[in-house]
Amino acid sequence: MPPVIAPAAVPPAAVSAPPAVVQKAKPAPYGWATYTVRSGDNLSAIADRTGTTVGALVARNHLRDGGSRLSVGQHLSVPKTAAQARAEAARAKAAAAARAAAIRRATYVVRSGDTLSAIAARKGVSLASLLKANHLSTRSVIHIGQKVRIPGAGAASTARPAASAPTTATYTVRSGDTLSAIAARTKTPLGTLYKLNRLSARTVIHPGQHLRVRGTSASAARAASTTAYTVVSGDTLSGIAARKGVPLASLLKANHLSARTVIHVGQKLRVPSTAKPVSPSTNSFAGRTYPQATVSAANRNREALAAGSVPSRTQTRAMIVATARRHGVDPTLALAVAWQESGWNQRQVSVANAIGVMQVIPSSGEWASQMVGRRLNLLNTQDNITAGVAILRSLTRSASNTDQAIAGYYQGLASVQRNGMYADTKSYVKAVKSHRGRM
Repeated sequence: MPPVIAPAAVPPAAVSAPPAVVQKAKPAPYGWATYTVRSGDNLSAIADRTGTTVGALVARNHLRDGGSRLSVGQHLSVPKTAAQARAEAARAKAAAAARAAAIRRATYVVRSGDTLSAIAARKGVSLASLLKANHLSTRSVIHIGQKVRIPGAGAASTARPAASAPTTATYTVRSGDTLSAIAARTKTPLGTLYKLNRLSARTVIHPGQHLRVRGTSASAARAASTTAYTVVSGDTLSGIAARKGVPLASLLKANHLSARTVIHVGQKLRVPSTAKPVSPSTNSFAGRTYPQATVSAANRNREALAAGSVPSRTQTRAMIVATARRHGVDPTLALAVAWQESGWNQRQVSVANAIGVMQVIPSSGEWASQMVGRRLNLLNTQDNITAGVAILRSLTRSASNTDQAIAGYYQGLASVQRNGMYADTKSYVKAVKSHRGRM
């Protein structure tokens, strides 16, 4: 029997040692990216292409077979190259800049001298949409540092179906018009109105001037559904509306007028022929809504003045001159303000219940009554003129200069001193000064 040969002793360490040393994944200097395996790829080629080693890829991706079996479409984690890192950083920076720009566009911080109409023009949005987005009105006061939302800014641009091609129409400037009022009345963004006519916020417009405004086929159709009317002596806009059986608001809209517009003998007006009758207490005009009580009072005052007699314009002019001299006010200033307000027409009553020659609202009439020491009846032509002249006297004494006094009659002196003149106020002042030069 052959001798039994004992097996050679095996060191314990040799039993526990792995067949190969697995390389740990090295940190990638620019981070990691995802690589999708393509047909013909192998781990060695991928390592060369991405500037790393096979061992690092095996360790990073936990490849049990050492990466010998790759599948098309398989995702591997590979080091980013310097070029990829730079491109990614550039994209991130651009995205951050775009987000910041969107935030800046969406929110505007009010600065000294800003007005709502100027902000709308600067941001290329309509005044009406700016007011709606911020729950404001044209009489709202804005303050330095106040944040204003810009409608539509910062939103992702999306393709919209093509609408009917916009057209332009011609608008004839009337006495008392301002660019912001024309923009609101014709539904033309103020910025668009500026561009169509090569104007700026500082441009002065004049009665009779023709402006291009945005129009559509629908507005052309509405314009066609009117009949012509020639103004005769003694006519008022409210009287024409009542005589023709159309709402005053419809008559004003058809002719691009406001309740303060002065009409002249021989002037041609368009009277809506298909307008639907509405209650005379309509309380909205030019985007501004008035309390029902105010509108009802205005209707009553308008009816009372229409039923009674009022002085002629020649007589009214003489009354303004005499009253101004009696109260120490420059007659040319009183005449110019009265012409701008009503065209020296006592029958004018606005939707806001501004009454008569001087377009005095009841609360201002109370103030004027206190100044003159007796109760003034704004429906009486002489009392109405007295109220307006007393207010002008107070304004000229309190204001820094005549321009500020005129602005105060329109905007309110406290508002002018606190916020400066609004864009439409500046136009009002220039119009009054122009009238004054002809008095």
